[in-house]
Amino acid sequence: MNAQDEASQLAEGVAAAELTSLADCGDEEDEEEDVSADDSEEPSWIAWFLSLRGNEFFCEVDEEYIQDDFNLTGLSSLVPYYDYALDMILDVEMAIEESLTEEQQELVESAAEMLYGLIHARYIITNRGLQAMYEKFAAVSFGRCPRAFCSGQPTLPVGRSDMPRNYSVHVFCPSCRDIFTPRSSRSASIDGAYFGTTFPHLFMMTFPELIPPSTTQSYVKCCARNHK
Repeated sequence: MNAQDEASQLAEGVAAAELTSLADCGDEEDEEEDVSADDSEEPSWIAWFLSLRGNEFFCEVDEEYIQDDFNLTGLSSLVPYYDYALDMILDVEMAIEESLTEEQQELVESAAEMLYGLIHARYIITNRGLQAMYEKFAAVSFGRCPRAFCSGQPTLPVGRSDMPRNYSVHVFCPSCRDIFTPRSSRSASIDGAYFGTTFPHLFMMTFPELIPPSTTQSYVKCCARNHK
């Protein structure tokens, strides 16, 4: 091989290496663009709702459950702007701005929160919902009983009515079997119908190992006396 052939082969090798380098750079740029695109994506409505302060009592309802009309039977008569609210929860593209006034849009947002809450009350008594609430119970997401004899027993959310706009949510202690107002004022403002009246009892029936042992100590209310 003469010097001219060697120079030609060397030039071809350098050119090939440059093409490979350019291709690698292009792939890296594509990956960076994909990552930045993922970062710029807005969270789902459900993820946004659950991230709000005071909504720690809620679990994530599977979209498949929400998409099943059977699970939503009867809710359309309770929730205003039902169709718009459902589309908002499921992130369905809709031209709300063109058909509703600004005031109506605010009503749709409020209706979406109400609809999710009523769906949530039904979901948490299903197998998947109970498991999701089990994880939150294990993490003490619902707080602890304030009574000393209950030794910090984790509580469960409960409603005093299954119909909305009647009572705010309370917490049920499985140890003393009493209900209390949540310590967080934000949580205490949530409608109790979003958890229902039967959830704690069904939860304890499903997970009997979580029932605390009975105690001989009991809480007795006493009246304050004036001492002279």
